Amino acid sequence: MRYLRFTNWLTEIDRMSGPISAIWFEEVRRHAGTDAAHVYGGLMATLTAWAELRGVPCEGVPVGTIKRHATGKGNAPKHAMIEAARARGFDPVDDNEADAIALLLWAIETKGGLA
Repeated sequence: MRYLRFTNWLTEIDRMSGPISAIWFEEVRRHAGTDAAHVYGGLMATLTAWAELRGVPCEGVPVGTIKRHATGKGNAPKHAMIEAARARGFDPVDDNEADAIALLLWAIETKGGLA
């Protein structure tokens, strides 16, 4: 069910706020366990299939790339990511939101890695 809900969520975002023209996501290479790796794989398959069916470019960005862009350090700790978002005028509620902000800023400022 989680993958169906994810598909429906993507479709709703596309319908309500879209159209989605490109997707960048945090590409995680290491997982806390087998179950996490399986869920990540299922979400990746769902996302890439959804994007491919609609002709939406979809690309993963390595964690270190996002951290380096935000803080200057590819292995920055969570608190540094939060501080970097705050320094840019955002008020993230946690490190996950700070990571999302950093990814958005990376995509905008590097034109998706092309600049």
